[in-house]
Amino acid sequence: MDAVRSDTELASRCDAGPDPSPLFDPRTYLDGVPHDLIAELRAHAAIHWVPEPELMGWEAGPGFWAVLTHELMNRVLRDPGTFSSHLGGTQIRDPQTAAMLEFVQRMMLNQDPPQHTRLRRLLMRSFTPSAVAELEATISARAERLVSAVVDRGGADFAKEVSAELPLLTLADIMGVPSVDRMLLFDWSNRVIGYQDAEYAVSDAFDPATGTEMARRACEVRAQIRPGPDGRLPDPRSREGLADMYAYAHDLATYKRANPGSDVVSILLAADDAEGGITNEEFETMFFLFAVAGNETLRNGIPGGLWALLQHPEQLDKLLADPELLPGAIEEMLRFMPPVVHFRRTASRDAELGGRSVRAGDKVVVFHVAANRDPAVFAEPDRFDIGRSPNDHLTFGAGPHFCLGAHLARRQMSAIFTESLWRMPNLRLDPARSPERLLSNFQHGFKHLPVQWDVPAGREAASL
Repeated sequence: MDAVRSDTELASRCDAGPDPSPLFDPRTYLDGVPHDLIAELRAHAAIHWVPEPELMGWEAGPGFWAVLTHELMNRVLRDPGTFSSHLGGTQIRDPQTAAMLEFVQRMMLNQDPPQHTRLRRLLMRSFTPSAVAELEATISARAERLVSAVVDRGGADFAKEVSAELPLLTLADIMGVPSVDRMLLFDWSNRVIGYQDAEYAVSDAFDPATGTEMARRACEVRAQIRPGPDGRLPDPRSREGLADMYAYAHDLATYKRANPGSDVVSILLAADDAEGGITNEEFETMFFLFAVAGNETLRNGIPGGLWALLQHPEQLDKLLADPELLPGAIEEMLRFMPPVVHFRRTASRDAELGGRSVRAGDKVVVFHVAANRDPAVFAEPDRFDIGRSPNDHLTFGAGPHFCLGAHLARRQMSAIFTESLWRMPNLRLDPARSPERLLSNFQHGFKHLPVQWDVPAGREAASL
């Protein structure tokens, strides 16, 4: 890809309309998604050229096309032949070196058919009915325990103390990771998703003394990760930046091949078809996908959904009066507060998109947060309506990369909200502490969501 466009070419790609630059800046999202700007941009054109200036330690990039409509997002995601996940990966910023690009291209998330098809098929077969049933049987019980641990206190950081733990425990079950090691998943996902955020970039919540020998070995590897000459740690998208995670994944695969269980990963490692089974290297990159995507999206999706309810108390009251509305409410939470801001593709050939000429090699970035509020699809798109139907949101994507974990994500959201909403009377934001959003232009979520509720009479003593 060209690192620099000529002034003439850039001028031909840019409009005299609203400035789209804030879409790229992670600091924009500390105040929430700029929906007003997105609406202005979309009214002007379906896609916009966005520059990538030097920013927050990032080198300048060539720029990208921002896709802002539901129709075009669907088109891009369903046409991997034209809009590739493999050519440049799925993050806006290009990998810093050719070696880094080659590394991320080995991940299932960054592959196109037929290579992607083989890995996805093996993974889907590993989610057997019995394995899924076993997972679902534990989700409700765990949600009940998590809420019970805080319900008599009358207040909690919902993002950190309630919603963060359930996806970690569920992922540990899926991957056969001992529950005592689950906070490693927390640290790894923080470091990847929040590497621009001062709190998340140095996440170190796991205590090696409480974990397995595999975990302790991984911590020893992490201790050897050193900052570069500029004082920054290696990019967590690189193998060097997450060397501890890949060391753990390698040890886990070795152990599971010798000691298989009923978990999804044991089934996956034993799976085989005409094209062969999963190699250790393929498993290590798939482990990255589980540990990061499977955790962070739901950890942000649950508090985001609660925030939407608390901002619209009439909708919360409506739900409390009729629990049968919860499935539709979850779909509206997902539409209104999608945890993923965008995903990138790269044009493999020249194409026309939204009336613009996209050139082979151009970055094409679909914005979930824009497509989910496209007025061509959603009536009154900025209105939060738990009874909205139909609700064809694109939070879980579309096409070959449609989220494999969509069913389990919905199941976990249902379990948490079933336990919390009806057991926390007069649930409200804590007026003494403000919510804190993650510094990221990729993940849309709350690091902290302090809430309060009324403790039922006779139970106050338990909260002291």
